[in-house]
Amino acid sequence: MEKPKQPVRQPWVVGVSGASGTPYAASVIRALLAADEAVDLVVSRAARLTILDETGISFRDAHWRTDLSAWLGVPEERLDDVRYWSAGDFAAGPSSGSYPAKGMLVVPATTGAVAGIALGLSKDLLQRVASVTLKERRPLVVCVREAPLNGVTLKHLVELDAQGAVVLPASPGFYAGGSTVRELVDFVAGRVLDAVGVPHGLYRRWEGELGAAAREDGRSA
Repeated sequence: MEKPKQPVRQPWVVGVSGASGTPYAASVIRALLAADEAVDLVVSRAARLTILDETGISFRDAHWRTDLSAWLGVPEERLDDVRYWSAGDFAAGPSSGSYPAKGMLVVPATTGAVAGIALGLSKDLLQRVASVTLKERRPLVVCVREAPLNGVTLKHLVELDAQGAVVLPASPGFYAGGSTVRELVDFVAGRVLDAVGVPHGLYRRWEGELGAAAREDGRSA
């Protein structure tokens, strides 16, 4: 009797570049796991320094599960459907178009990563996977975190849009009633997930009623 085939694992690739804003990446990853989505993680070398600077946590290849658990604030057993690929590993699964990824979320994205992806430089695994995602016509969300933006970066962002990527600035909205840093971070993470159709409950959605968020929070409108 033929054994039933196991379902093919189809992860979302999350690329974390060195821009300030690692809490956005952590929120996106937590929400993907909460939605029972598989995650492949690529952390650039510069991002390791940013994670250390913003959280005090060292992110190490050899101890990535322990370090990721500490960064996300979740137990290690929650990471069973996470795969980590070193930024220098060009033989990694997601570097090939035949790897069955659903798409890629670059959160946060530096202007350097934006340029490298737009120009197809593939100088590290993060940029390589983004290029593969574009050529395979899979969803790519680039959550750029920089201000102000110069003309060169704006041209690169327009080029990414032309290639089919979703350019999503890390720009929190306040209509959802967010009053803490965590709530504003979750708003941006939620918009990233909205762009690829992953369900979540990270923020209160607009329903066309002015002052609704303030009333729900017990504040005057």
